Amino acid sequence: MSNSSPEHRAYLKKVRHEKVKVRVTQALILIIALGLWEICARAGIVDPFITSQPSRVLKTMINLHQEGVLLHHIAITCMETIVGFILGTVLGTMIAIVLWWSEFISKVSEPYLVILNSLPKIALGPIFIVWIGAGPAAIIVMTLAISLIVTILEVLNGFLSIDQEKIKLVQTFGGTKIQVLTKVLLPASFPTIVNALKINVGLSWVGVIVGEFLVSKAGLGYLIVYGGQVFKLDLVMTSVFILGIAAALMYQGVVLFEKILVKNSDS
Repeated sequence: MSNSSPEHRAYLKKVRHEKVKVRVTQALILIIALGLWEICARAGIVDPFITSQPSRVLKTMINLHQEGVLLHHIAITCMETIVGFILGTVLGTMIAIVLWWSEFISKVSEPYLVILNSLPKIALGPIFIVWIGAGPAAIIVMTLAISLIVTILEVLNGFLSIDQEKIKLVQTFGGTKIQVLTKVLLPASFPTIVNALKINVGLSWVGVIVGEFLVSKAGLGYLIVYGGQVFKLDLVMTSVFILGIAAALMYQGVVLFEKILVKNSDS
């Protein structure tokens, strides 16, 4: 850093300031939104029984923790989400590699992938329950049903968009297909794979919550359904609030993973 030019130091300082401004603005938006929500509920502008309010959400969260069930429900949902997220990403990437490897298989499977992607996944929920049973396995399969096809299409599209001249150059020097895959395709597709990870964060949470709506006896999705059935809307809003925090943390984990990949590739 001591050898860097004044212009470079000024640029880095500007970048840091910009990041701080973004974070502060994001925090202010959240604080203002929560504050307005609380004020409107206390002033009777909105019905706190229907919309709840931040103070009641916090109170419900404390009560769940005191009952010893809060961490249990969070852990179950997070476990199912992480397993579905990892399986969806790994299987989706592996299937995309197979489709890239064999043009014949890719052409045969293309219409089926399009149909499966457009199919309402929630309609498959009862089928999964009958096939697999009412339990975490059915919820994870539901998550895969939602995220897997999107991952395959996203990663495969990234593979196909790689500069063909780079592939031809490796082949010209006698490179095999496996060498093209490991030396050209996968390194050049890291941004696409990371983008698929970011998409899968949201899809995995959707899949798990839909699955828990249908079969779960524990988890945040179960709390949402139970709270709606007995008109404990504070419980519903608390579960949604926790889901938002968990999804944000998971997304930041993917962002951190992306930074590590970029740092390693630069070094």
